[in-house]
Amino acid sequence: MTNGSHPRLILGSGSPRRKELLAVLGLVPDAVLPPEIDEAPRRTELPGAYCARIAREKLAAIPANPDDVVLCADTTVALGRRILGKPVDEVEARAFLDLLSGRRHRVYTALAVRRGDKVWERLVESRVRMKRLSQLEREGYIASGDWQGKAGGYSIQGPAGAFIPWISGSHSAIVGLPLAETAHLLQAAGLPVWGRS
Repeated sequence: MTNGSHPRLILGSGSPRRKELLAVLGLVPDAVLPPEIDEAPRRTELPGAYCARIAREKLAAIPANPDDVVLCADTTVALGRRILGKPVDEVEARAFLDLLSGRRHRVYTALAVRRGDKVWERLVESRVRMKRLSQLEREGYIASGDWQGKAGGYSIQGPAGAFIPWISGSHSAIVGLPLAETAHLLQAAGLPVWGRS
C-alpha cells in the first residue's frame, strides 16, 4: 500500500504517452514495468481480438503484490482485417502510410487491470481518417522519425496529427490510453482516481 491507504499503481508500459495520460488523471505510477512478451499476431487473428490478447498477456507478465493495481494496455492499428504493427524500418513505415493515405481505418486500444486474482478488461475502438498524402508530406513525416515504435507507423499526437482531419471515438485511446475507461477500471479495482493524495 502507498500513502498508508492506497494500493500501489504499477504501469506495465514503457510508453511516455501512457504515463502522460495517467498524469492527466492526477496519477503517477509507483512503478513502471514494461513486460517482455511476443507480440506477433496469430494466423487469422482479428485485430480487436489480437489487441485484447496482447493486453492480457502483458498483464500476466507483470510481477506484483496481491494488493497492487497493475495497468497494461495495447494499441493496434487495423485496415480491414489487416493488423498494422510497429514498422521495422522506413520502407515498412512508408508502405503503411501509403495504405492509410486517403482512407479510414480503426484503432483499437485494449486495457487490462489486475488486483490480486481479479482482472478487469475493456476494448475501445475508434475510427480515423487520414487525408490523401502527397509525396512531400509522406517523405517529410518519414524523415521526422516520429513513426518509429508507433503502431500503424504514425502517432496522432505527433506531426502526423496534421494528416488526420476526422476521428470517431476516443482521441486519448488513439494516443494509447482511453481516459474514461482507464479511470473506470482503476476505480473498479479500488484505486481512487479523484482525490488521491
